[in-house]
Amino acid sequence: MGAPSSRVAGEPALPDVDLSVRVRRRDLIRELWPVVAVVALGGAIGASARFGASLIWPTAAGGFPWTTLAVNAVGCAVIGVFMVVISDVWAAHRLVRPFFGTGVLGGFTTFSTYAVDIQKFVTGGQARTGMAYLALTVMAAMAAVWTAVWVTRRVLAWRQR
Repeated sequence: MGAPSSRVAGEPALPDVDLSVRVRRRDLIRELWPVVAVVALGGAIGASARFGASLIWPTAAGGFPWTTLAVNAVGCAVIGVFMVVISDVWAAHRLVRPFFGTGVLGGFTTFSTYAVDIQKFVTGGQARTGMAYLALTVMAAMAAVWTAVWVTRRVLAWRQR
C-alpha cells in the first residue's frame, strides 16, 4: 500500500523513468534495467523479512492471521515515514524509491496473502470473520500510513525549530 498520490496532472506516472523523449528500445532497457534490479533486490529483502515474521509469530491453522495484519500495518506505517522523508527532506537517488518503496516494502507487505486469508475464511464458513478481517486490515493500513505521515511531519517540524 502506497502513500497518497501527490502526482500533478501531466507528470509522468513513473518519475524515475523519463518517457517524454522517444528513445530506442535498447536505450529504454538500459534505463529500466537498474530499476528492475533494485526492485528485485529490495523485494527479496522484504519477502525474507516477512517470512522471518511468520517464523517468529506463526499463525495457527484456522486461526486469525494476526501476523499478516501486523506486517501490512507496519509496512504501511514505514511507507508513510519513507514518503515524507524522500519528498520533504531528502533528495534521494533515483533508485532509492524503487528499491525501498516498491521492492523492500512491496515484498514485506502481503496483500495477496490477505486476500487468500479472506477467501479461506469465507469458503470455510467464517464469512463474518473474513469480512471483519477485510475491514480491519484496510482500517489498520490507512490509519498506519496516515499516522506515520502526520507524526513524521510533526517531528520534522519540531526538529527544524
